[in-house]
Amino acid sequence: MTYRIQRLPEVLIERGRSRSSHYSDIEKGLFTRPIKIGQRAVGWPSSEVTELNMARIAGKTESEIQQLVIELECRRTNSSSFTQANHEIISRETAQKEMV
Repeated sequence: MTYRIQRLPEVLIERGRSRSSHYSDIEKGLFTRPIKIGQRAVGWPSSEVTELNMARIAGKTESEIQQLVIELECRRTNSSSFTQANHEIISRETAQKEMV
């Protein structure tokens, strides 16, 4: 299996989203967080970009996509512990409520 990391411009083109919408999706838990690939560089595994695009095309709900994001981020570390990932999604939801 080939592992490829996509930089932001490529991810935005593939997703059809603006930069601000992309980062808003990350804040809402609708897209995976970037991984550091250098001191000032980040990217996303192409497999995650593809999987999330396929979920959107399939008409998955936002809550289903949020769960997929949790699973994808857990796979990065080969961690079967969903406790930390679930804690992160709860933290995101709490932060969103406080912003309103």
